[in-house]
Amino acid sequence: MQWPNFKRKHTGIGCSLFIFSELCSCHVAEMRDHVQAMQERKALHTLLAKRQEDLPPRRMKDSYLEVILPLGSQPQIREKYLNVYNSVRFGRILEDLDSLGVLICYTHTKQETQPRSPLSIVTALVDKINLHKKVVHPDCDIKFTGNVSWVGKTSMEVKMHMLQLHDGDYCPVLDATFVMVARDPENKRPAFVNPLIPESPEEEEIFKQGEMNKLKRIDFSTASLLKMAPTAEERNIVHDIFLNTLDTRTVSFRSRVLPPNSVWMEDAKLKGLQICHPQERNIFNRIFGGFLMRKAFELGWATACSCGGSRPFIVSVDDIMFQRPVEVGSLLLLSGQVCYTEKNYIQVRVHSEVYDADTREHHTTNIFHFTFISENEVPRVVPKTYGESMLYLDGKRHFAATMKEI
Repeated sequence: MQWPNFKRKHTGIGCSLFIFSELCSCHVAEMRDHVQAMQERKALHTLLAKRQEDLPPRRMKDSYLEVILPLGSQPQIREKYLNVYNSVRFGRILEDLDSLGVLICYTHTKQETQPRSPLSIVTALVDKINLHKKVVHPDCDIKFTGNVSWVGKTSMEVKMHMLQLHDGDYCPVLDATFVMVARDPENKRPAFVNPLIPESPEEEEIFKQGEMNKLKRIDFSTASLLKMAPTAEERNIVHDIFLNTLDTRTVSFRSRVLPPNSVWMEDAKLKGLQICHPQERNIFNRIFGGFLMRKAFELGWATACSCGGSRPFIVSVDDIMFQRPVEVGSLLLLSGQVCYTEKNYIQVRVHSEVYDADTREHHTTNIFHFTFISENEVPRVVPKTYGESMLYLDGKRHFAATMKEI
């Protein structure tokens, strides 16, 4: 990726102010001929560092950026972000966060002597997005800020914040943590990135938190219900659900009765299909991660809406792992499932997979987890099968983790 030629306004604290439309136009220009661009990038292999120690260390403020989304001052771009409730589409915000995360990482790894970066920065994981407000107004400017907060050998954690202008002040809207990875110019192998040096006790704590986040993800993955049996407490929960749905008139294991104010899990899901056109591709002829997140969120929102019967509001996004790239021309199958409900809260899991028409094989690309809050109390979702019970417990775990943070 060639370094964008941005107009910068220095604020005196080492950051730069960008107009978001400039960022978008830069990407459009670069995507015009991905085949030629890929051929040119092959020559950049010689610029890669052989060891991380060969790269100059960076400070957190070196990658700090502020980006303005001028919804208030430039009404012509408002239509793209507007939803039917006259507020901002959260799916568009996900796309912008993904683009900004990549830009921040390129800023962290930029070498002044190199006109073009040999690195390919891709999104590996959305660790967490927590929202502070239900509604984002479509007629007020939005400011995104962010910087690299932790670095491994080839990966970088990025913390971003979104604020919206009200009465002359920018008020917090959301906090996001992404994990990005650096690859070689052809996006085939890992590549080293500049180390990060904390400069104050506060920055040391932020860096330490990044390391803890990495260990927490490993622990969560190790305890996955796809690998480990449920805990004793979770087994009791599943058995209690089973007992509460037995038909007492027949005393049969197969005869089940739905409790009041409940819905079977199998009736609380929606599916969607997306044909992946070249318009949404990146320079590697693969589909943008932000586009995938937007489509998954919109299906997740619709799933929550159909289950709750009223407008749902996004509360949190967590643990989005990009397991497999999506090629242009793929058939993208999305499946939204309400896994767990509690009072007004709805936990939705969206499973994304691609279908290969030649081999007739399905491959999972992403798993998305969304926590919504509804305007009204929602029915309790009830699993029937063992597989559904594992989905229920997984949703309960994600919901508990979200509630602990917010």
